[in-house]
Amino acid sequence: MKVRIHRGTKQIGGTCVELLHEGRRIVLDFGLPLDGDSADTSLVPQLTADDLEAILISHPHIDHYGLLHHAPHGTPVALGAAARRIVCAAAPFTGQTLPSLAGPDLVSKKPMDFGPFKVTPYLVDHSAFDAYSFLVEAGGKRLFYSGDFRGHGRKGKLFERMVAHPPTNIDVLLMEGSSLTRMSADSHFPSETALETKLVDTIRNTPGLVMMHTSAQNIDRVVTLYRACRKTGRTLLIDLYAAAILEATGNFHIPQSGWPGIALFVPEAQRRLIKRNGWFDLLNRHKKQRVFADGVKAIASKSVVLFRPLMMADLETADALADSCFIYSQWLGYLESGSYQAMEEWLCRKEIPVNHIHTSGHASPVDLRRFATALAPKSLVPIHSFAPERYSELFENVVYRDDGEWWEV
Repeated sequence: MKVRIHRGTKQIGGTCVELLHEGRRIVLDFGLPLDGDSADTSLVPQLTADDLEAILISHPHIDHYGLLHHAPHGTPVALGAAARRIVCAAAPFTGQTLPSLAGPDLVSKKPMDFGPFKVTPYLVDHSAFDAYSFLVEAGGKRLFYSGDFRGHGRKGKLFERMVAHPPTNIDVLLMEGSSLTRMSADSHFPSETALETKLVDTIRNTPGLVMMHTSAQNIDRVVTLYRACRKTGRTLLIDLYAAAILEATGNFHIPQSGWPGIALFVPEAQRRLIKRNGWFDLLNRHKKQRVFADGVKAIASKSVVLFRPLMMADLETADALADSCFIYSQWLGYLESGSYQAMEEWLCRKEIPVNHIHTSGHASPVDLRRFATALAPKSLVPIHSFAPERYSELFENVVYRDDGEWWEV
């Protein structure tokens, strides 16, 4: 079995790994670089359809699937059923090109055959819903691709089960190291439960509206926020995008638009989008508990809004910002890069205090070491990290590879 990492040996985002055996190929992830343009064809890994069995997508984050619309026509795409629905639900709102997603569904621990390759997916704890690692077997060799994972989320038991009962005889482990640029070797990220406690305290100490900026696709975080709202007696306001994403999970143990303590708030920009695209069936499914902009002021002190920047004008016009606070619950790198400059300027003008309450979607260095020790690979290859040089300090049997380099397992 031969391997080529098209992109990822020295960066986070844009991950793509090609495997070749007996003249047949599979690809693990087909991601867009963090600073990339999805229309830029120079970023697309060069593959031919003739011998390509499938592209397997580990989870529904753009940096792992965002170039799929450039993939060879007719290539089967394997990903989780819920992940497939989330990609389809998000695309009309985000403007991301919807790729062809025809192909088999991943089911945790259920092996799948793709030509000479046997692939076993493992459901993992990650900030993306329905995320997987892959065990790939071919030619008597075993490669494990970690995908993105963590051990401190609401599905942390998956991580503990993996380290307690790992797959054995791993020849090569491709392991992400997203946290290695920002944490010491003995550091831990806070858990979602710890975040819930912080959110409860912040909400209780805010007289007015609480606005929390996090991704609606971070389902763990939405669950955390909903639980905090229930504990503080507040209503969680979500927009139609969030309602559609939550519905797409297909898991009705996860908060939904019709649940007690949740209401639909459709900002004006989204209302125009609904009208322009005729999304009336979607709106009708979620409008049972709808709150209009002119009613937000009256309920501000008893509400938390799952905030998106397109809501700024609506909340300002509604005069709903008195004694409010803002919670930023995403990677700080987005702020440092200026991605939310207009939002930051708005918060400053309105003199709204900002709190940072967040935890990573990726494993801490401590959990990375536990993971690597449990799998005990013959060689460990860095991937999905801006600090590959740290691997040799923390892990055994590290072998460095370059983007575009073919090598044999």
